[in-house]
Amino acid sequence: MMKFYYDLHIHSCLSPCGDEDMTPNNIVNMSIIKGLDLIAITDHNSIKNCRAAINAAKGKNLLVLPGMEIQTLEDVHLVVIFPSIEDAEKFDDAINGYKLKFPHKSEKFGYQVILDENDQIIAYEEYTLMLSMNISIDKAIDMSIGYNGIAFPAHINRPSNSVISNLGFIPENWSIGAVEIFRHKENNELIEKYSKKYKIIANSDAHYLKDISEAENFMDLELLSAKEVIKYLSKSEEGRV
Repeated sequence: MMKFYYDLHIHSCLSPCGDEDMTPNNIVNMSIIKGLDLIAITDHNSIKNCRAAINAAKGKNLLVLPGMEIQTLEDVHLVVIFPSIEDAEKFDDAINGYKLKFPHKSEKFGYQVILDENDQIIAYEEYTLMLSMNISIDKAIDMSIGYNGIAFPAHINRPSNSVISNLGFIPENWSIGAVEIFRHKENNELIEKYSKKYKIIANSDAHYLKDISEAENFMDLELLSAKEVIKYLSKSEEGRV
C-alpha cells in the first residue's frame, strides 16, 4: 500500500461563490505545487468544469476526478464523485430534472463560468446553482451509485448545510462508506463517534486557490487510480469500510 495525498472537495469558478482564479489550470497547478496526488472538482449542482480540469491535468502527476456538491431537498450538502467524466456527465443528465431553473443574477451573486482546458470561457451557466435540488439525500446517494460513483456527506462538523446540523444524525440505511470533516481531522468528538462505521476524510471545500489542501491527508491505496479511490470510499458488503 502507498500513501496518496488528496483533496476531494474543490470548487471552480463555475460555483458562484468560487473565486474567478479557480480555473481548471490554476486548480491543477496549485494542487501539484501543494504536493497533492489526487483531487476532485465538486462545484455546486453541476459538473460542467470537470472535463476541462481532467484535460488540464493530462500528462501531469495528478489524478482529477469529476464530482459535484449537491444541495439536497433537506438543504444538506452531499459530495458525489465518479470514476470517469462519462459517468459524471450521465449522472448530471439524469439529475437535471431535479434542478430548480431560476435565472442567475451574476452581478449580485457571482459569475458561473464554464471554461475549456485552456481556461478560455465557453459559456456562463444561466440558472443559479446555489439552490436546493428537488431530490432527497437518499435518492441522490442511490443515483450516484447507479452511475458507478460514491457519495459522502459534506463538512459534517459545520453549523450549516451539514447532515448533523440539519438532521442531527446520519441515517443507518445510507449506502455511504465515508463522511467528510471540514479541512482538518480535529473534531475529536465527531471522529470518535463516526470512525467506528465510516472512513473520515478531511477536505478543504476550497473556493480560493490558497485554500486547497496541503499534502497532509492521505489514502492508503495499492495504486493511484479512480477505481481504487471509489473502492476506498465505498461502503462494504458488511456495512463498514
